[in-house]
Amino acid sequence: MNFLPRSILRTLRKFQQTLEPNAEAKVVEEFRTSRRQTIDSTRFLLILIVVPLLVNQLSRNFVITPLVKKFWSQGQSVVFLNPSQEEKALAELKRFEQVLDFEARISKTPKLSTEMRQSKLKEKAIALKEEYKTKSVNAVTNIFADILTAATFIFLIVTGKQQLSILKSFASDITYSLSDSAKAFLIIIATDIFVGYHSPYGWEIILENILSHFGIPENKNFISLFIATVPVTMDTIFKYWIFRYLNRSSPSAVATYRNMNE
Repeated sequence: MNFLPRSILRTLRKFQQTLEPNAEAKVVEEFRTSRRQTIDSTRFLLILIVVPLLVNQLSRNFVITPLVKKFWSQGQSVVFLNPSQEEKALAELKRFEQVLDFEARISKTPKLSTEMRQSKLKEKAIALKEEYKTKSVNAVTNIFADILTAATFIFLIVTGKQQLSILKSFASDITYSLSDSAKAFLIIIATDIFVGYHSPYGWEIILENILSHFGIPENKNFISLFIATVPVTMDTIFKYWIFRYLNRSSPSAVATYRNMNE
């Protein structure tokens, strides 16, 4: 962070470099350095994405899932992880029973005897039992697989500090080299998606899917509290970044952002 905007300082440095006698050699060396930085950053970014995904899939398919299924098969009575799953299964069974009665009343299917009706309900209940048993196994598997994936990602970050610094520098150069309108457009897109007026619905869907992914019952109070605090915090961080860094490094981008936002 400097007193003058970064764009002006960068322009002055480039002008000064063109006046030096060995300017051509420096340009070639800067190009080589930039090329190495791009290759190293791309390679490390691919490692951060591919390696955790491979660890997740391999551990899930060959280690965690067989162990969880083996453990789950020992407890035959364990089907539901929480009361929410049981309530959903009961609602589906009740819905199936209502469909049977409705189809019989409109003569879509022949009227079932009491024994046949109970037999179909029993078949549906057994199918729901297997379905939710599979969901419970998958939820437990997801917990252990995601923990292992997160540990792998953190290990790569800790052991690759030098590559991480190169990647951060590369990302910073790309960000600040964008045009003012592109910077303003990306800021508006990010703020509208995560902290805009329509974001609560998106956050609600994301949180419900995450809770279902781990087999955790949906908690409306937790979701409401999360939506009321996290987007506000993110909005504050965006505004602080704009005021603290972007306003000094690229004031024209901030002016463009304000004009587009209005």
